[in-house]
Amino acid sequence: MAITELLPLRDLQACCSPLTKEVLSEENAHSVARAMKALADPARLRLISMVAAHDGGEACVCDLTEPLGLSQPTVSHHLKILVDAGFLSRSKRGTWAYYRLVPGSLDTVSSFLTSV
Repeated sequence: MAITELLPLRDLQACCSPLTKEVLSEENAHSVARAMKALADPARLRLISMVAAHDGGEACVCDLTEPLGLSQPTVSHHLKILVDAGFLSRSKRGTWAYYRLVPGSLDTVSSFLTSV
């Protein structure tokens, strides 16, 4: 049986042509995967959206708990993951923590997704 019968391709040359785009390095792949893993949760995506949309681009954890419908410890856990991943910055004022989107932090993920 010929290879053309095994592969449902009309143009075998197109399948086996050299790479025309730059391939993601192993190090960059790990970095993008780590960032995407941090974002791969609906609550975390909503938190980023809520912080970015909040007045002045900064939100107190006390402002995020009720609209998200999760307990304060759960919200704090998700926020910590986003801070550790470099998407949010945290500043403490008295007993409350305030979060702000790190400028350009979503650029790596965005550029990867638009280049694929």
